[in-house]
Amino acid sequence: MGHDHGHEHARAAGGNRTRLAIALAITATVLVAQLVGAFASGSLALLGDAGHMSSDGIGLAVALVASVMAARPATDRHTFGFQRMEVLAALANGLILVVVAVVVALEAVRRLAEPTAHVEAVPMLVVASVGLAANVVAYLVLRGGDRSSLNLRGALLEVFGDLLGSVAAIAAAIVILLTGFAQADAIASLAIAALIAPRAFLLLRDVVRVLTESAPRDRDVEQIRDHLRGTRGVVAVHDVHIWNITSGAPVFTAHVVVEPGVFARGETHALLDELGGCLESHFDVAHSTFQLEPAGHAEHEEHAHR
Repeated sequence: MGHDHGHEHARAAGGNRTRLAIALAITATVLVAQLVGAFASGSLALLGDAGHMSSDGIGLAVALVASVMAARPATDRHTFGFQRMEVLAALANGLILVVVAVVVALEAVRRLAEPTAHVEAVPMLVVASVGLAANVVAYLVLRGGDRSSLNLRGALLEVFGDLLGSVAAIAAAIVILLTGFAQADAIASLAIAALIAPRAFLLLRDVVRVLTESAPRDRDVEQIRDHLRGTRGVVAVHDVHIWNITSGAPVFTAHVVVEPGVFARGETHALLDELGGCLESHFDVAHSTFQLEPAGHAEHEEHAHR
């Protein structure tokens, strides 16, 4: 079953790389148009959106490279392979998002305090509309893969933030066209920053959970322990550890105290198969390691954990 799970993970990773490549091509094309439009119109919202789009491009490129690296096989030095490269890419994406949000917010506050900038609303509206269309396409391309990859989730958040930024820029352009209220551009920029920042922090929170090898949020350690205790021949379960190598790749280890008869009857192989099958079928954990122990062995271990 673990072999099939590995094939599914590989197929998902291949699909994610295709999604990332398409989204990167769209982003790079629109970025050029947004930069030209931003300088032609003098729009901070459009420039902020272009800055966010450039961070998208960098983030998508990093995510794509990380996805390719993650597909490399394990070695004697990198025994889990390079799957965690995807998590490091998500970390980079999160940090880029935070920097963009802070820079755009600071410039928006400056423009609100000193409203001297002139904004050409028509080119701003045209370019922001093109950006919105491109971001919608990129979002639809990436959507779905975020459930299996923290890396792709980071890329999706960047594109989603850019999509919202395009909406804000369009709204600001319309307000300027109808009323001449140029500060709408700076207000839209603040809205873009406010939309980006929370998503960035949520992404970074999940990255930290993986890098600190915390138990996955969707796995209840006590429930797993109780489930294993209910297996025939098992007396107790201790030294339980579960963590994610990367998104959708949980790893589990535990010491399992068994009845003396399990060793005497040569049933250890069957018990290991049953424990591994239990974890995979009930908790979707394909990579598990168990140390079978006779009763009383845990008392001799120097460092015992729950």
